[in-house]
Amino acid sequence: GSPAQPGELYGRPLSSTPFTGFLLQAREVGRRSPVGSFATAAEATRLLTCSQIPVSFLCFFCPSSASFVQSYMTFWVDVTSPTLTFTNESNGSTGPPTTSTSNTPETTTVEMSISRADCGVTKACFSQPSNCDPAASADCYFLSAMMLPASGGAVRYEMSGPSNGYISFGFSDDQMMGDDDIYICGISSSGLVRLQHAFSTGRTTPQALPLGNVSEVKASMQDSVISCSFTSMNTVSTQRTSGFNKTYHLMFAHGPSDNGQIQLHTGTFTSTDKVDISKPGLVRKAGLPHIIKAHGALMLIAWMTTGSLGMMAARYLRGVGKNQKVCGKEVWFVVHVAVMSVTVAATITAFILSFSYVKEWSEGVHPVLGCLVLILSTLQPILALLRCGPQHPLRSLFYWSHALNGLAMKAISVAAIFTGLKLVDSTDDRWLIKVMGGFLGWEVLFCILLEVHLKWKVNSQVDVVLMALFFLGNLSVLVALLVGIGKL
Repeated sequence: GSPAQPGELYGRPLSSTPFTGFLLQAREVGRRSPVGSFATAAEATRLLTCSQIPVSFLCFFCPSSASFVQSYMTFWVDVTSPTLTFTNESNGSTGPPTTSTSNTPETTTVEMSISRADCGVTKACFSQPSNCDPAASADCYFLSAMMLPASGGAVRYEMSGPSNGYISFGFSDDQMMGDDDIYICGISSSGLVRLQHAFSTGRTTPQALPLGNVSEVKASMQDSVISCSFTSMNTVSTQRTSGFNKTYHLMFAHGPSDNGQIQLHTGTFTSTDKVDISKPGLVRKAGLPHIIKAHGALMLIAWMTTGSLGMMAARYLRGVGKNQKVCGKEVWFVVHVAVMSVTVAATITAFILSFSYVKEWSEGVHPVLGCLVLILSTLQPILALLRCGPQHPLRSLFYWSHALNGLAMKAISVAAIFTGLKLVDSTDDRWLIKVMGGFLGWEVLFCILLEVHLKWKVNSQVDVVLMALFFLGNLSVLVALLVGIGKL
């Protein structure tokens, strides 16, 4: 394309017809997002901004696209200039300016060394696990911010962490996602690592913003660890506050991407308190909200202990205490109804707790599974109350539908627990998920033993012994998981 120097005037003839206004925008070839910046040459022209940020910046190999207006009914759109080549005056080379300013600039992979050296001395650091060092551990999610001296508010950021898609950090007025100023370092559709600036409006894909006044962008991906560092003079801006020397909660999130588009994060952690990034220090990671811990604890108790006992009692304890009645009902039936009632009550309570905290629908598989468990567990006792008599010809239909619905509830609830633990388990080796796997294995083992004994039953007391052993082991693992959740 034609060479263009910074500050050079460039004209595009339209026609001899006078016009009343125009919009001019520079775009990199093959992209729709605005790049480059313009200096106004007449008093009648002005630069437009979006969210207090200029909508265009310096570019290279870029055509300009304009719209001209003659009257309400007569106008021209997408008037495109020939391709221009930006030439850097400092060295005569062709390429982009030092400051990376496009919405999603590709960043050449370079070898980087990010460490927690000088954390608390010259920079503020935030990591998971706490006090981990990205230079020593590939499983360390790390963020540092250092205010550069005599720079007029420039901050040097470094972030690193294992991911197959992206890592990101953001500034928030609270510990909930939404209305957050975010920087994302992720793999683009071309396979290169790029830096993005975005604004989160809730539990949806963040809105892309121009990078703004960002420079010295470096990025790498080595052994599935993504690293980025850059210097920013952008003002931190959320819905309620903006500016330097303000305090914000720090958020860190990571997850997969699909053809360069970030997907729902698979892990996140937030600072306990609001932080002033201009002051060096070690930022503490916030634990799970107590209401979410209560949600998880109730679901564990409901579907790994009381629910399991209720189903096993109905299946394997029908022969126990045949000649004994409780409130006119067989013992196994009373036990089954009692513990399953607790299970349903705990499920409904856990559901209310989670939604009262989040206050909106969340993306991902976990809430879908949770809603299915709630619906099925609510229908189960209603259908049981409407069951036909023991001698009714349709009794077998009720029995099989009741049993299959119970199995479906159990399977979906276990899947919901695993996906929930995956979202919140921030332990070094994700031991909560591993213990949950052992928990499930313990239950499957005793179900097999009880089924074998049911087929070749000789003494009904063996069922009681097996159930007692199952309950003791179940209770031990449940306590371990509850303690682990309490420490998150």
